[in-house]
Amino acid sequence: MSWIQKLYETYDRCAGQPQFDTNPLPPISVRPQNTQICITLNGKGDFRHAELSLLEDTLIPVSEASASRSGRSPAANPLADKLAYCAGDGSRYGLKRDYFDRLCKELSDWCNSEHRDTKASIVLEYIKRGTLIADLLKSGTLTLKDEKLERLKINGKALDPDQAWIRWRVETNDEMVANTWEDPNIFSRWERFESGKPHTPNLCMSSGTKGRVARLHPKSIRDSGDQAKLISSDDDEGYTFKGRFLSGEQAASLGYFASQKAHSALRWLLARQGYRNADQAIVAWAVAGSPIPRVIAGSDQIRPIETIAYDADPPEQVDKPQATLLPERYKGDAGQLFAKQFNSLLRGYRAALKDRDDVVVMALDSATPGRMAIIYYRELQASEFLERIRSWHENTAWMMNLGKDRQFVGAPAPEDIARGVYGARLMYEITDGVKKPSKLRKATVQRLLPCIIDARPIPRDLVETCFRRVTRRVGLERSKNGHEEEEFEYCLGVACALVRGSRRERNYKMALEEDRNSRDYLFGRLLAIAEKIEGYALYLAKETRGTTAERLMQRFSDHPSATWRTIELALRPYMQRLQGSRPAALYVWKSLLDDVISRFHGDDFTRPGRLDAEFLLGYHCQRAALRWDESKSETKEESNQEPQLV
Repeated sequence: MSWIQKLYETYDRCAGQPQFDTNPLPPISVRPQNTQICITLNGKGDFRHAELSLLEDTLIPVSEASASRSGRSPAANPLADKLAYCAGDGSRYGLKRDYFDRLCKELSDWCNSEHRDTKASIVLEYIKRGTLIADLLKSGTLTLKDEKLERLKINGKALDPDQAWIRWRVETNDEMVANTWEDPNIFSRWERFESGKPHTPNLCMSSGTKGRVARLHPKSIRDSGDQAKLISSDDDEGYTFKGRFLSGEQAASLGYFASQKAHSALRWLLARQGYRNADQAIVAWAVAGSPIPRVIAGSDQIRPIETIAYDADPPEQVDKPQATLLPERYKGDAGQLFAKQFNSLLRGYRAALKDRDDVVVMALDSATPGRMAIIYYRELQASEFLERIRSWHENTAWMMNLGKDRQFVGAPAPEDIARGVYGARLMYEITDGVKKPSKLRKATVQRLLPCIIDARPIPRDLVETCFRRVTRRVGLERSKNGHEEEEFEYCLGVACALVRGSRRERNYKMALEEDRNSRDYLFGRLLAIAEKIEGYALYLAKETRGTTAERLMQRFSDHPSATWRTIELALRPYMQRLQGSRPAALYVWKSLLDDVISRFHGDDFTRPGRLDAEFLLGYHCQRAALRWDESKSETKEESNQEPQLV
């Protein structure tokens, strides 16, 4: 139960700390819930008005039973709950009377105890009148059609009225806080009441102490609608225990407070700094509460954002994280600038963390709606964690062109790698008319997580698949703007990052290595030079078609020597064009071609055999170097044309 202990410790060390005032840890026996109807009462329990609005993460008190309720055990929450539980007149509209009775009993037990709360008593007095739905109909919050309640429309989505959650505002002269979900006194009184319920002391295997043992464990871990549980032992029918135990407590017993604090801390961490990919959730945190870099992120998005969850697809209204490492124009930089910037960033985290502070990385996923599993778990010291992050980002860094607003030098995010390997169309799947991240995307992120945290090698099949996809340049899917060129640049950067990260022992640089004379690297340089010559000639002639090098890229990677002969013959007419208009540039490029060809050893140039993925590094670096040389020449020509000031 190491993860329980770490989460329990995290709760104790982070609860009530001033740095988390904007997003504090909720008290025990309290959880966030999306609510849709807000009802306002006065101090006498009279209905004033109601409004429809979606409020996420409304804090509501929950009991041990209601925090894990299901269709088989529909326990009621003590204060805020669904309309089917709160409406005393619900039976007139087809709602179960049993639900309302459950809530009344739970709320009555609390209000009749020594820990009763004034606002809760006012709510109890109102719902016992049995006029809730009638009042909502009078206020126009609910409507009838054919004597049935019509579905609610909130933010463009339809919702059955009995499934709408209700929160309460109680306006009294004595209380400063009218919103029950913002009143800490309500939570404190409910916590004391719930914790003081009679129980049989037993051993908590997490803390090693005797006390109240949790019989049921919370759900709603990843979000308020999550039905999956990490711990469950309430199914005592059939062959659950395989004849080994008479009850779940004989297998493992966990204290009530340990369970509540651990689940509350995990829910808080996932909402605050977790990464969501459909049902998959990944979170990394320092037990002491210190900030740490994001794990599932590219180098441009590694800084954590405290105010939003790290969803795979953040909503459009949320500002996306800005680039930490700004893109630099190619200047022969072999990665020194990136390493300097990144190490400077990590020094900021090291200043906030002690070397021996505990850092935990946990990944969750669920195969069924009711069961969740920990698919990855690691405990590291802070110094080791930061070193693994540094190693991943420095070794897989490359010149990235992931879109108009994402051009940087650094490592791509795991989800960027998944798209580069398999394409954008396979990143999503439609289930029941809803677009969700695909299982392939989830599996790729899961496979790359140990590469980041455990420094394991990048799976070879990902490298090869991405390499083959880049070489099939003509067959790449078009981007949103209708250009396959953008998709090619996206995949090329990802492929080069994977090649560099999977072969750390070769110490590839992000600049052109003129002294690297391997067969694959040299052939990549040749293709880039041929593409430049033909492309420049087409540009001068204002022709927009692709070059021969681009069209034959796949064939060239399979049969480089034979295909080079075809490309070389196709270059001759374009060289003749440039001989008359740009002789100086043509001379430089022809000299470069001769220099690259002269660097082949033995029969490397003529022997058959497919090119390795290293071919892309030579191609990309040579192309970038040619573009930089061209920009320098254009700048020089422009400066020569400017009039001199006397």
